[in-house]
Amino acid sequence: MFELSQDHEDFRQVVRDFAEKEVAPHIAKWDAASHFPADLVPKMGDLGLFGLVVPEEYGGAGDAGDFTSLCVAIEELGRVDQSIGITLSAGVGLGINPILTYGNEEQKQRFLPDLVSGRALAGFGLTEPEAGSDAAATRTRAVREGDEWVINGAKAFITNSGTDITSVVTVTARTGTNADGSPQISAIMVPAGTPGFVVEPAYHKLGWHVSDTHGLTFEGCRVPAENLLGAEGEGFKQFLKTLDDGRIAISALAVGCAQACLELATGYAKTRTAFGRPIGVNQGVSFQLADLAVMVEGARLLTYKAAWLKDELHAGKRSVKEVKQAAAIAKLYSTEAAVTATRTATQVFGGNGFMEEFPVARFYRDAKILEIGEGTSEVQRMLIARGLGLPA
Repeated sequence: MFELSQDHEDFRQVVRDFAEKEVAPHIAKWDAASHFPADLVPKMGDLGLFGLVVPEEYGGAGDAGDFTSLCVAIEELGRVDQSIGITLSAGVGLGINPILTYGNEEQKQRFLPDLVSGRALAGFGLTEPEAGSDAAATRTRAVREGDEWVINGAKAFITNSGTDITSVVTVTARTGTNADGSPQISAIMVPAGTPGFVVEPAYHKLGWHVSDTHGLTFEGCRVPAENLLGAEGEGFKQFLKTLDDGRIAISALAVGCAQACLELATGYAKTRTAFGRPIGVNQGVSFQLADLAVMVEGARLLTYKAAWLKDELHAGKRSVKEVKQAAAIAKLYSTEAAVTATRTATQVFGGNGFMEEFPVARFYRDAKILEIGEGTSEVQRMLIARGLGLPA
């Protein structure tokens, strides 16, 4: 059976110390200003966080099978702030992984060293204004003209796509039509600063204020033909595989959110007094926190089981079907638990929970997107049902 090793627990403490020192003292100010701290990213790179699943030849840790360590890092960053957690999650899962998994050697050598070191970030352009859960409805098109692809279209809600250190965004685009009439979708890397590649103004979001999120527009954007990632027509399959891994990472982020709420609410219930005694004495409060502890424990177990299965798959010991099902289950349960945790914690804090000076307010705002990004809760239920053998 799976369990976290002592090395994983030691690493957890390293990341926790980093988050408490480098993030916690500044996060309220960053959040209020919707400021993306680009100078924090190289520090995360120095700690090795972006290279946990990347081989040594590209600057990584050398163990591409240790997805569990990445989840530990995401959880611990997310415990202090969700925006910083998603910066790492998207930076690796959506930025690095497609290039690492499907890129040729020249592409890997060109982009990965800077991405692994934290000198650069990469984005993942799948979602469109009219193509969210229905990702196959992609309208962005890429036409081959000689030795170039000419891209026209738009993407929406793309993380890490408009920072000062963003180096490339990998986008899906229609490049033709399959024999059955369905669109042929390919993945193409578009370097930042390419003429015709327009980064729209940052979104004004409910939460994740410190995370970088933009819409993207492509107007006659020309990139070299060799920027095709993998084979032509394989882009949709590539991105679906990328999302499978991303769901486990988002689950880890949700665990960090729920854990933070449990700690904050429990501490508050011990010190906040009403009617002459701590509010934690009241079963109306203590039972809510007991239920929350159960949810956190369940979410963590489901998440790390999925991460363990992912590492086992890398070692050839598990099937893709097992990992997909475990990822969907973990993502569904953990993200819904996180949303419940923020609501519970805010209720325990009472009026103070509605004040931005208390971190539970930020976690409350940040949590909802967890049930939407990397596949909505409805999509997870659909995937789980299919995994049970029910008709598609």
